[in-house]
Amino acid sequence: MTLDTNIIIAYLGGEESVVEALSEWKQNGVTLILPATVEAEILSFPKFLPPEQSRIEDFLERNFIFVPCDRAVSRATAAIRRKHKVKFADATIAATAILTNTTLVTRNTRDFEKIPGLGILKI
Repeated sequence: MTLDTNIIIAYLGGEESVVEALSEWKQNGVTLILPATVEAEILSFPKFLPPEQSRIEDFLERNFIFVPCDRAVSRATAAIRRKHKVKFADATIAATAILTNTTLVTRNTRDFEKIPGLGILKI
């Protein structure tokens, strides 16, 4: 599963349905992908105090497979943006899901529905 930013935010906010889903997937050995863009969006929140920032960085490192924005992701992102007029961050997240052959878990299906080949799960 590739996780969108809104899913990580919901988890960190303690939203029960998201916490339960991620915990179940983790327990069942499901690979949880964290695109570089999602990590950057989460860690860019300006109100995190240093201890909280450190705790979140540790959480992300321990629980998710980080996928960098390498050349393949960059090119897939560009192709998605050209064809579907998707925002850069969303295109990068979608490209990561497509290239890792995983379903995108999001609450924002509207921005992703027009991208062919992208499996989407809304929670």
